[in-house]
Amino acid sequence: MKTFYIDFMKYRRLSLMASLVLVVVSLGLVAIRGLNLGIDFTGGNVLQVEFPGGASVGDVREILASVGQEGAVIQAYSDTGMIVRTGSDDDKARESVTSALKAKYPDMHIVGIEKVGPVVGAELRREAMIALGLALGGILIYISVRFQFRFAVVSVLALVHDSIITLGIFSLTGMEISSSFIAAILTIVGYSLNDSIVVLDRVRENWRTLKTDGIITLLNNSINETLSRTINTSLTTLLPLAALFLWGGHVLRGFSFALLIGIIVGTYSSIFVVASLLAGWWTKSPQKA
Repeated sequence: MKTFYIDFMKYRRLSLMASLVLVVVSLGLVAIRGLNLGIDFTGGNVLQVEFPGGASVGDVREILASVGQEGAVIQAYSDTGMIVRTGSDDDKARESVTSALKAKYPDMHIVGIEKVGPVVGAELRREAMIALGLALGGILIYISVRFQFRFAVVSVLALVHDSIITLGIFSLTGMEISSSFIAAILTIVGYSLNDSIVVLDRVRENWRTLKTDGIITLLNNSINETLSRTINTSLTTLLPLAALFLWGGHVLRGFSFALLIGIIVGTYSSIFVVASLLAGWWTKSPQKA
């Protein structure tokens, strides 16, 4: 006897329309507003500085933020030395950074200055896109063999949906994108795929009821049977990520924010997008059960 049951498929057209709007808006934001690429993508200046009296990374970061270098990468290599990587190779920007630091630490001296190119260059970005394409292709083949080809297609579409919306939110908020964002996107893909597989695995188990229940009821039953697992997994993942975002510091903020958005969108897509696409496809072009 079902004590808790939601007719998710009743809202399948509305959910697909909402997803389509979000994807189009996200692509529009990326095209119009662009992305706030960090130092890893743009390059900049690297300063090696020494503070004979000592200095903390947090204090140095606050000083750099006051001159518009919030995204600077700061690494302490000794008790008195730091390497500061700023997001601009402009001489005026470098001078403003050194002046601000000297105002706070008069005994500071610069050991070396170097202009550097982006860590994540065009070639690396191209290779990352190829790797992502191969991963999606592998997912498509695996799910086609393990389940069905239609299951594979809707799963990959949901992954693309999650990634695009995450990019759109980053464009809207102006959150900086660093090299860790690539790792976050790949993590989101893995998490979202796992959620989708849980639902589709239950769909496969219930497939014997297709003739008697129909595709809509079958999908509704499968989602409801896995709903508690999906929600519990998402909540237990979101809580530590929220703590990481709030108290993890500037370096981890972009990474944790991407994962927060990706997991929320991924949970939604595993419940609504995957099943709704499968229901619509099967309704228009049914196969022999």
